[in-house]
Amino acid sequence: QVQLVESGGGLVQAGDSLRLSCEASGLTFSSYAMGWFRQAPGKEREWVAAAAGSDGAFTYVADSLKGRVTASRDNAKNTAYLQIDNLKREDTAAYFCAAAYKKIRLVSLIKWRDYNYWGQGTQVTVSS
Repeated sequence: QVQLVESGGGLVQAGDSLRLSCEASGLTFSSYAMGWFRQAPGKEREWVAAAAGSDGAFTYVADSLKGRVTASRDNAKNTAYLQIDNLKREDTAAYFCAAAYKKIRLVSLIKWRDYNYWGQGTQVTVSS
């Protein structure tokens, strides 16, 4: 049984930094690209970032978030990470991690339909 469990969300102040974690079990972690999406109330799910490749050598970030967001992974810990710096109120959303089997190219990682497994999400709320 595959499980993806996000953690690290919470209530933070604008300008703070946050690191979200996604611990995976029940799958061969190194065979999956790990993506991050977010969804704010009343808005569509938005792709945020991804870390792919058996060694996490391929990392991608949505253009609107470049410079503030970093995706990474630790295959030894079966865990993916999303670092968000200089948080803004518009970053308020539920953040989800997802696993995509043997995907590497960006074009294969930006659509939620291309992912095989999803976590339950962790809420990030940014106050000013």
